Amino acid sequence: MLTLRKSQDRGYADHGWLKSFHSFSFANYHDPEHMGWGNLRVINEDRIAPGMGFGTHGHRNMEIISYVLEGNLAHKDTIGNVKGIPPGDVQRMSAGNGVQHSEFNHAADQTTHFLQIWIEPNVTGIPASYEQKTFAEADKRGKLRLVASPDGDQGSVLIHADARLYAGLLDGEEAASAAFAPGRKGYVHLVRGELEVNGQALKAGDAAMLTGESAVTLANGKAAEVLVFDLAS
Repeated sequence: MLTLRKSQDRGYADHGWLKSFHSFSFANYHDPEHMGWGNLRVINEDRIAPGMGFGTHGHRNMEIISYVLEGNLAHKDTIGNVKGIPPGDVQRMSAGNGVQHSEFNHAADQTTHFLQIWIEPNVTGIPASYEQKTFAEADKRGKLRLVASPDGDQGSVLIHADARLYAGLLDGEEAASAAFAPGRKGYVHLVRGELEVNGQALKAGDAAMLTGESAVTLANGKAAEVLVFDLAS
């Protein structure tokens, strides 16, 4: 079964310096029908104004992935990482037994547009850790590239969660698919462009929630960038 979640049905918060769409309940946005999907807990589409950002704050026992679309995200944490995250990079922070970090847009004239993703871990209380890798556009063109997994397969970042995350770029006649084992849930988030997911048309910001499906097929993209999650139920 495929359930479509339209972009305009997401939660929205405008803090002036931050504009954020929430796919699932987060902060002041609460929707009991959308508390997460499987072990996927948060997808926030954030836009940070120039010179602004999230001050130092803490996390615990959560796998956090940042996927930057435009601009650059400056990250600093209490385990010694000071990084810039540009488009094409995937950053993973395992909060484990606790970590403090900040995220800023230091540019004077460009908005930072990124996705903040939280996945519930399958192990808690571990030491906090950090990983960041670059995935070239060519590796995602016309295919689904594994970018996060519980075993670091294919050079993906390693997450302490029963989930696999793929990223793809599809346009025109390009098509891609991914299989799901029985009992798994799928979640497709269309980052930008247009795309058909198992024959259902999606536009930027839309999502498809999949249950009881053996595979997801992506086709007829128009400048599409997409994330596909293979999730525990």
